[in-house]
Amino acid sequence: MLHYALVFLVIAIIAALLGFTGIAGAAAGIAKILFIVFLILAIIAFFRRAS
Repeated sequence: MLHYALVFLVIAIIAALLGFTGIAGAAAGIAKILFIVFLILAIIAFFRRAS
């Protein structure tokens, strides 16, 4: 999950540098959502393992 978030972040950066603002915004939004999902799953896994 974190890998896909980083891939979309790189796509967003490259698209922003090339001037594709719509694609860059969409890719950054997807990266943000995937990172939040990753954090939630990591926290759940941490607490399941700790108890």
